[in-house]
Amino acid sequence: MQIKQLNVLPGIGRHTLIKAGRLACGAVLAIAVSLSVVSAVHAQTTRPELPSQMAWTAYNLGTTGYNQSVAIGAMLREKFNVTLRVIPGQNDVSRLLPLKTGRVQFSANGVATYFAQEGVYQFADPEWGPQPLRMVMSSSGLSNQAVAVAADIGVSTFAELRGKRVPFVRAAPALNISMEAYLACGGLTWDDVVRVDFPGYDAAWEGIINGDVDVAFGTTVSGPTRRLEASPRGIAWLPAPHDDEACWQRLLDVAPYFTKYNATRGPGISDENPQEAGTYPYPILITQAQQDENTVYWLTRVMTENYDSYKDADPGAIGWALDLQVFDWVVPYHDGAVRYWKEIGIWTDEYDMHNQELIRRQDVLAAAWTEVTARRIRNQQEFLAAWHQLRAERLRAAGFAPVWE
Repeated sequence: MQIKQLNVLPGIGRHTLIKAGRLACGAVLAIAVSLSVVSAVHAQTTRPELPSQMAWTAYNLGTTGYNQSVAIGAMLREKFNVTLRVIPGQNDVSRLLPLKTGRVQFSANGVATYFAQEGVYQFADPEWGPQPLRMVMSSSGLSNQAVAVAADIGVSTFAELRGKRVPFVRAAPALNISMEAYLACGGLTWDDVVRVDFPGYDAAWEGIINGDVDVAFGTTVSGPTRRLEASPRGIAWLPAPHDDEACWQRLLDVAPYFTKYNATRGPGISDENPQEAGTYPYPILITQAQQDENTVYWLTRVMTENYDSYKDADPGAIGWALDLQVFDWVVPYHDGAVRYWKEIGIWTDEYDMHNQELIRRQDVLAAAWTEVTARRIRNQQEFLAAWHQLRAERLRAAGFAPVWE
């Protein structure tokens, strides 16, 4: 089986998340210099040119993504008198629809950002299609995106989940594909487990606490994980051993946006007892390509320069640190964010080339979507088949890997 790659530039290996302790010496020096620049800039910061009121969507109440957004909002209010309204969303569509329609300026979203960019899964619908999304910043803390089981079922490997009750969150491909990927690590599919549907992320975790399901997927520092730990069922984390090549080949074939990581934050997880699995940035602060460049610039700047004001508000908030930003992931950065990264001297020519190729990929997807919708195919199944075929053809012709077909 060949592992599908996310990379957009021919000849470049699989993308690597920038994590503390993984930086090359030259990168460490660059970050150190840039941090000094940030300190110097901070001393001269004038009132940011931000709207007096902003709105974001985020994951449900109690999740780490929601908590971090609220903490950032508190910083904006206390330091700059900017009011941030954080709107919780039950699923990927409910978080991205307000952004698409202009009701909010930003979203603290998850990996569904990539699905929306690609126009796949829930976003292959005629009402959606590939979205021109842009990154502002992201959080890559010391946590994993992993699968927890109720400790009382005595399961310690993914293979042992056969026949167990597994949550499926409606309209949330980011959660379901990631769960599917971990099932694949154990040689399982959805057909090998009992699927139980839930309306949202938090509901799925309540399901495991209440005994309706046996497992749940999420960030190891997410609020619901603590509730499971404190419940009579208890919590245990399933490992995806990094030296198990077959596991990781199957996992990446389903969800190639994962990267191997040893988490040190979360219930039952520590420096002495790390959790060996995978991760990707979360939350990812995104906006639309047409969002005002100056607004994005100033938001990026004040979040970076005032990091100390919110980094301790949630266990995952440390992931917004400058030296943990990922500049070569799978979604392009907004021009306003790039402007700030250039200003402090950490945006390289390689990052810029990667970013431009990601934007070109979005342009190819948009053109393909315009082409397929012009056919006015009324039957939903026929439309999906035509879109996936044309999408793959146009991406390959432009030198990109389709990833999902």
